[in-house]
Amino acid sequence: MAIWSNKFHEEMSQDAYNFNQSIQVDYRLLDADLRGSKAHAAMLGKQGILPLEETDRLVNELEQMRQDYANGSLQIDFTSEDVHSFIEAELTERLGTIGKKVHTGRSRNDQVATAMRIYVLDELTDFINQTKTAIQAIISKAEAHLDTIMPGYTHLQRAQPITYAHYLMAYAQMYVRDLGRFEDLYDRVAADMPLGAGALATSSYPIDPFYTTSQLDGFTAPFVNSIDAVSNNDYAIEFLSALSIMSMHMSRYAEETIMWSSQEFRFIRLTDAFSTGSSIMPQKKNADIHELMRGKTGRVYGDLMAVLTIMKGIPLAYDKDMQEIKEQLFDGIDHVKAMLSLLPGMLEATIVDADRMYAACGSGFLNATDCADYLTNKGMAFRDAYKISGNLVAYCTEKDQALEDLTLEEYQGFSDLFEADIYEAIDLKNCVYRRNVAGGPAPEAVQAAIERVRTNIA
Repeated sequence: MAIWSNKFHEEMSQDAYNFNQSIQVDYRLLDADLRGSKAHAAMLGKQGILPLEETDRLVNELEQMRQDYANGSLQIDFTSEDVHSFIEAELTERLGTIGKKVHTGRSRNDQVATAMRIYVLDELTDFINQTKTAIQAIISKAEAHLDTIMPGYTHLQRAQPITYAHYLMAYAQMYVRDLGRFEDLYDRVAADMPLGAGALATSSYPIDPFYTTSQLDGFTAPFVNSIDAVSNNDYAIEFLSALSIMSMHMSRYAEETIMWSSQEFRFIRLTDAFSTGSSIMPQKKNADIHELMRGKTGRVYGDLMAVLTIMKGIPLAYDKDMQEIKEQLFDGIDHVKAMLSLLPGMLEATIVDADRMYAACGSGFLNATDCADYLTNKGMAFRDAYKISGNLVAYCTEKDQALEDLTLEEYQGFSDLFEADIYEAIDLKNCVYRRNVAGGPAPEAVQAAIERVRTNIA
């Protein structure tokens, strides 16, 4: 029998009950709900709503249930309507009538909303820590490749020489922003403890949401509006949005790893720890893990769109549609957390071919901009220098040569400003090292960027 069954509303059909059930999804909220119930019971005693003797027994037994769940001795009854109903039924079985009093002064609406926010705060803490670990792995890899020169790309065409460290630090910055989103969301969730909001209009009991808040680790303030407290799922949408952005970052890295480990590039290779073989072609090493990361990103996007669609037309306050949000949020959390946990290992399993990267910079005229800058530094207007540099590229293309291969006489045939120091100006290493600008690819600039990130995430 459901906890809401009575003579006014008798039991529903078994099929409808099964359709209404959510315990197969929300069972993971068990510990979060027990913590919320403990805080609520303590508040009931502090306010004199229940005798202290009864609230002490409630608090102690709820904590015992947490311990039983942690050690595996608490078996969840998956025929219950949801995990919240199961907890109340289990508490009643253990304490009798006192167990039934735990729901005094609250609704399942604010109970569920609180358990969800406790769960989200826990998950955000994990994501904050795991993101910092991933960033540390990135900057450690970057430090090992401060002088590894590689082609930088725009439009997937070779553009200018950079370093592998500079490339990796671009992703470090992406994850730093992801970290900021998780931290910002944590603060917003922490300032919105819903217990006491009731179904939507608080309670006639002299409850104290501020005291309840003080009993729950992580929360900094109770709800401001009781209707909003039980109907607000912005935090779930924001969490999934942050997860979608992070998964997009991981997908882009995965795509480039797949591409660069191919025979066409061979900039990197993956160890067997992060590649699979073929069932028919014995020579194959496939970047399947990276491909899955790329594919699961679409799944996380779907979770976000599902929740946005669920919420777009729901009238205030609580509606049963919102039950569906849990599964989408849990799914997004699980898959992005799995991907994020793999990232440090992926970086370690990536073996860089520095020689091939450098050799690739020798074709594609990656130093053409530096050739134009050379003329500009000699006093020529940049647009004119740009044109001459382009003409030189066309000349080299016809002769199947690189800019470094031209004689000084050939250079001077395009402009009298060219002198012997042009070869130093277009040397690939110098093209990188001269860009010692904050945020640039020169080793000193990248090392400074690494130190800034280390300080920011400390």
